[in-house]
Amino acid sequence: MDTVDVLVVGAGLAGLRTATLLAQQGHDVLLAERRPGLAGAIRTTGIFVRRTLDDFPLPAECLGPPIRRVVLYPPGLGGPVTLVSERDEYRVGDMAPIYVKAAAAAADVGVRIMLGTRYNGRQGQIHTLVGRTGTSRVRARFVVGADGARSRVARDLGLDRNRHLLIGAEEVYEIPGGEEPPTFHCVLDPSLAPGYLAWVVNDGRHAHVGTAGYANRFPDGLRRALERFASAAPGLEGVQRPDGSDAIERRGGPIPVGGLLRRISCADGVLVGDAAGAVSPLTAGGLDPCLRLSELAADVLDEALRSGRKDALTHFDGAALRSRFRGRLAMRWGLDRVRTPAVAAAALALLRTTLGQAAARRVLFGDRSFPTTP
Repeated sequence: MDTVDVLVVGAGLAGLRTATLLAQQGHDVLLAERRPGLAGAIRTTGIFVRRTLDDFPLPAECLGPPIRRVVLYPPGLGGPVTLVSERDEYRVGDMAPIYVKAAAAAADVGVRIMLGTRYNGRQGQIHTLVGRTGTSRVRARFVVGADGARSRVARDLGLDRNRHLLIGAEEVYEIPGGEEPPTFHCVLDPSLAPGYLAWVVNDGRHAHVGTAGYANRFPDGLRRALERFASAAPGLEGVQRPDGSDAIERRGGPIPVGGLLRRISCADGVLVGDAAGAVSPLTAGGLDPCLRLSELAADVLDEALRSGRKDALTHFDGAALRSRFRGRLAMRWGLDRVRTPAVAAAALALLRTTLGQAAARRVLFGDRSFPTTP
């Protein structure tokens, strides 16, 4: 039986970041990932906001051109609202090489990575893993659940689990450069994205065309909604969608939007990333929260490992952090109530006012970030 300080389950950015930081602090870390390779089954659009780009060492060669322009559309796409920032606000990452580089950096500092390995439960500090060569058991002082919105680790630790989930789907393909500046297009239409938004990110290199919403509120299902949207998506005028399926990458999966969960730690481990609900409850953008919460998780785990005091994990308090998101949760509640085209059109009309545009700018271009201290 293998014995480690920390078992990390899931090799998304949250799991990789937590594992790397712990290994850098001298701890023995094993990372288990069910995917056989990190370049496949990508679920995120890969949008990084300015604060993330400023604060984290992301590989510049894996980032698309900066985006300053956001266009908001009502149903029917008429009369959009255009907002332009004076600063670079977003860049879209090429996630496959970002994951691969992050895994290589983790391995360089001593993280042992087991790909194609599924977490299959625990009994006390003994965790069962099922891989390509069979079943193994690992004794770990702590476990980190970085295993997504429907976390098995959260269930086994008796921690909170995501109850408010959207489902999303996206197509990604290369496009030729055009004359238009890189732009983030957002469409508020409950027939295409019930409870959320449909989007096009055109950064001059790639097009990301997607939609998300509550599964039971799509009139004809998610796939049909994406087909309808992609056939007339804004921001791609004159761009030919590739005919061959090999030229289109398809992504999809659940998106937690209930905000950070209250109970994300116990004496035996912690949750990070989507497993912890560390996603903006308004926009569903998750890369900034996942990185920041992972740093806090690594700090409290390091303290617990060095001191031998499991109660150090009580500092990883989702309820205290969640209290900082009352405003975003309220706006998320409002977006959820946009259920007819008339209400969506009225909401966009408000954004044409001075007050509405100021509010939109604060959400889209503001300096606030995920809090790491209560």
